Amino acid sequence: MTDQAKDRVYIFDTTLRDGEQSPGATMTHDEKLEIAELLDDMGVDIIEAGFPIASEGDFRAVSEIAERSKNSVICGLARAQLNDIDRCWEAVKHANRPRIHTFIGTSPLHRAIPNLTMDEMAERIHDTVTHARNLCDNVQWSPMDATRTEHDYLCRVVEIAIKAGATTINIPDTVGYTAPVESAELIRMLIEKVPGADEIIFATHCHNDLGMATANSLAAVEAGARQIECTINGLGERAGNTALEEVVMALKVRGDIMPFETHIDTKKIMHISRRVATVSGFPVQYNKAIVGKNAFAHESGIHQDGMLKNKETFEIMRPEDVGLAGTSLPLGKHSGRAALRAKLKDLGVDVGDNQLKDIFVRFKDLADRKKEVFDEDILALVTAAMTDGADHLEIVSLKVVCGTGGPAEATLEMEVGGEEKSTVMEGDGPVDATFKAVRALYPNSARLQLYQVNAVTEGTDAQATVSVRLEEDGKIATGQSADTDTVYASAKAYVNALNRLHVRRSKTGSDQKEISYKDVG
Repeated sequence: MTDQAKDRVYIFDTTLRDGEQSPGATMTHDEKLEIAELLDDMGVDIIEAGFPIASEGDFRAVSEIAERSKNSVICGLARAQLNDIDRCWEAVKHANRPRIHTFIGTSPLHRAIPNLTMDEMAERIHDTVTHARNLCDNVQWSPMDATRTEHDYLCRVVEIAIKAGATTINIPDTVGYTAPVESAELIRMLIEKVPGADEIIFATHCHNDLGMATANSLAAVEAGARQIECTINGLGERAGNTALEEVVMALKVRGDIMPFETHIDTKKIMHISRRVATVSGFPVQYNKAIVGKNAFAHESGIHQDGMLKNKETFEIMRPEDVGLAGTSLPLGKHSGRAALRAKLKDLGVDVGDNQLKDIFVRFKDLADRKKEVFDEDILALVTAAMTDGADHLEIVSLKVVCGTGGPAEATLEMEVGGEEKSTVMEGDGPVDATFKAVRALYPNSARLQLYQVNAVTEGTDAQATVSVRLEEDGKIATGQSADTDTVYASAKAYVNALNRLHVRRSKTGSDQKEISYKDVG
């Protein structure tokens, strides 16, 4: 490893692969392309674009991301099988900088599933990494569940992978069991004991089951790892992964004890965080580090007084550094397009004239209903404008009557495949009546798994962001919408989810194929 590489930490984003594996977080083809473009634009070093052999849809998405990428290395995931690796290479080979990432579970628990002996697994690692290197000069290898693998055996297989041509060795804490001191000791041990370790880059991939993913990743960097695998908002299996925004800002803020470089444009963090939350259907928790709604909020009188005198008393980073405006630009119904464009620029959002026109119409409508429009309201409007489009289902009008005198009644007009239909339905409350009306006009067997309402800002005139998750025949789809009318936002979110299910039913190759251990052997 060169002296320059020793001071550089590479950011490997797996939002489109590990992040999308979160139940219900499946993204459409266009959404994947959009997120990949945002990641590329913000300076992510390596984008793991997907698992090409998992489905035809995943293969097409990885292939198109590879063709469209400008700066980032585009990586695909492959199991330790020759056909997996071939399929991965077919997907990434047109990238300016392609990478094959192949893996196999090396812990006793994972070796037992394909029933491989240590020697048999070692031979497979040699053969598959060699095959990958013959196709691509940038090969990453991962011993899945490395942190629960015997140290002697881990050193042995890492050495085999290096000799077979791996240029990056990733050490996954697959189940999020490790503590920071163990994470550091493991990387340090591999660097000291494995021949050739000084010629490759060690990476760390930490899950957050015990809430230590970011700490474990940074500890690994302190010990010599120079690539961090992470996702936007920490999205991922179970409790998620190391969050990109957390490690990047930690390296930036604590340069005194971690003097390492990254090339991430941090001013774009907030925008991509909100966009990923929208397309995945996973809202960001209010107290989430860096990107949560309350990350730069101060309610206590003592804190407010301190902030007025010196912002550094209660803020270790500037909100501007992650794409938030330091102070709110008041916007109301008398504001014009120029003021709105300036506000969007302050928030790190660049839009074209047509997008601005759409957002401005929504903004004027909102400003007529609210005394003050906050930054969060503006970002919600951007999300709504990007989410809406020509869908199979479109709400034309909705009127709901409810109260203590009897059941709620929803009068709904909706376009279904271009045909306008209407109905009146009763229900146990306004949302129930509305959802029944949608089902009456568009019969379906989708089961409601999640209905969640969050206020974007404070006050009775706050926009409500509604998230809906539906399940139909094993397929999961999410929808999200924001409006000052909670019932209308609920209807829009429900219809958005149904539109996604409709797309998945109508497009061949869009369903995910389940990958099981029986396929590994």
